[in-house]
Amino acid sequence: MQEKKVNINENKTVESNPVLVIKNLNKRFGENQVLNGFNLELYEGENLVIMGKSGSGKSVMIKCLVGLIEPDSGSIKVMGQEIMELNQTQFDVIRNEIGFLFQGSALYDSMTVRENLEFPLRHHKERFGNKMSTTTLIEEALTNVGLLHAIDLMPSELSGGMKRRVALARTLILKPKIILYDEPTSGLDPITSKEIIQLIKNIQEQYKTSSLIITHDVDCARVIANRMILLINGVNYIEGKYDELEKSTDENVKAFFK
Repeated sequence: MQEKKVNINENKTVESNPVLVIKNLNKRFGENQVLNGFNLELYEGENLVIMGKSGSGKSVMIKCLVGLIEPDSGSIKVMGQEIMELNQTQFDVIRNEIGFLFQGSALYDSMTVRENLEFPLRHHKERFGNKMSTTTLIEEALTNVGLLHAIDLMPSELSGGMKRRVALARTLILKPKIILYDEPTSGLDPITSKEIIQLIKNIQEQYKTSSLIITHDVDCARVIANRMILLINGVNYIEGKYDELEKSTDENVKAFFK
């Protein structure tokens, strides 16, 4: 795979490999061409933010990536493997390396926080063997999102921000190499949004994850993005650092920063 220098923060530039490469991705629903030759590369240890208006194809792109929607054409390579050439068993192995934080948190209402985190562990025992106990993994994940005290609470007893943290802990517990965030601050108050934004940044630093963040939140992008892509009319319209895009004189780009 091609190496590239990626600026992970203001003081550090590293040689990095792409963990995700999307080329010429197309998806149409009836007469609506949602993705029209979309391209991106996500590099090791990078927070890549994708912004676009509602209906621009951001969520469709992520659903193509995780196999929930089949694209009409194009290429999606995860860690060097073309996922559209894999059988279901092979694809499941790749998908185990991808964590997905759903916009609505998607916790099981009938399970406690502990049981919500136990659920993925029961289905992926082979990832850890006997090296760490289930209790240790759950407590570690909840500690990392500041919610160990909520381990035996029900989702109905949690605030919106707490639910988002539990969902993130459930994503982290399998130690994925790539994390997909779908509108991580959507529906949260400004203070809780800032806490979630900082948490995402801390997770990148602690776990060295490669993250693809779909967001409408300009403040979120400003804080956590190593690089940004603006998805307009189904294509990668422009990409660069936040400061570079914010200074653009292109009217289509300026509209995102008003």
